[in-house]
Amino acid sequence: MITADGLPKLEATPAATRPSEMLHLLSAVFVWLVTGTTISSLNKWIFAVYNFRYPLLLSALHMLTAIVVDYGLIKFRLVQHRASGEQDLTASAKFKVFLLSLTFCASIAFGNVGLNYVQLSFAQMIYTTTPIFTLAISTLVLGKQHHILKYTAMMPICLGASFSVMGEVQFDQTGCLFVFAATMLRGVKSIQQSILLQEEKINSVFLLYLMSIPSFLILAVAALALENWAGLGSPLQYDRRLWLLIVLSCLGSVLYNLASCCVISLTSAVTLHILGNLSVVGNLLLSQLLFGSQLSALSCAGAALTLSGMLLYQNSEVIGRFLHRRRAQPPGEGHADHRQPHGKMD
Repeated sequence: MITADGLPKLEATPAATRPSEMLHLLSAVFVWLVTGTTISSLNKWIFAVYNFRYPLLLSALHMLTAIVVDYGLIKFRLVQHRASGEQDLTASAKFKVFLLSLTFCASIAFGNVGLNYVQLSFAQMIYTTTPIFTLAISTLVLGKQHHILKYTAMMPICLGASFSVMGEVQFDQTGCLFVFAATMLRGVKSIQQSILLQEEKINSVFLLYLMSIPSFLILAVAALALENWAGLGSPLQYDRRLWLLIVLSCLGSVLYNLASCCVISLTSAVTLHILGNLSVVGNLLLSQLLFGSQLSALSCAGAALTLSGMLLYQNSEVIGRFLHRRRAQPPGEGHADHRQPHGKMD
């Protein structure tokens, strides 16, 4: 819907209004940012330092961990899933969950494969464009109206990511394609999650449990078919610290996915990835500390542009209301007080 001043009305997104809901949202955002910052570094450390060349297997282990953890939470009634239960899900909802599983496992698989070829800083810069894909999908496919300033904010985000890609010291075409595919799929996945969480009213833990089962099967079959298991050898041949990092990566992925579902259910899919750009700074610092990544001046300028676009997006409603009040103000009203004293001088 378009207002009289030509600006579309702000989209109606779920928001946490009560203090308890706000605390829940802030906790979910904090966990999501922390786990999102550390998981990429953990996975890159596993691939780069320990030369673990089985990204699909690692992704399958992530899903297996999600199944075990979520089943335990549901079994012992530590969380309340959808009141009507899984058996009361409609055929349409079950099909949507299966499609989400396909998108989900493809996104994390492409992301892990991409980390085998590119620096962590490069991957994180490409991931900053996820809001663009999410906003485009929600507009074109779902027909949602967004404020014009939100579209404007995508320009510095996209331009900043382009600068970062052009300024990257080490570039690998194969890795770039995998990371871009993972980025696009992350946007699609968030839209699918938003529909299931907000329209189908499925609990986040229950949703992650439902989609983890087919995701694990798909990733396990893909790992068996596509990865050379002959070189895996006995698990005892690997350093125990490697398996500790894999366990931490699996547990962190469960927390990350649960937190992302909570954030989407309380805000929106686009907001999730806009907030996710806050983790870019942390990932870039970790990339420099752990892997010695070198960022050029162009990459730093791209990061600054991306973060400025994120700030514009987050404050688009405030800026939009301010512009609307300025346009609605009668002409010359702000100068009336300055002209009046001259009429009283005589």
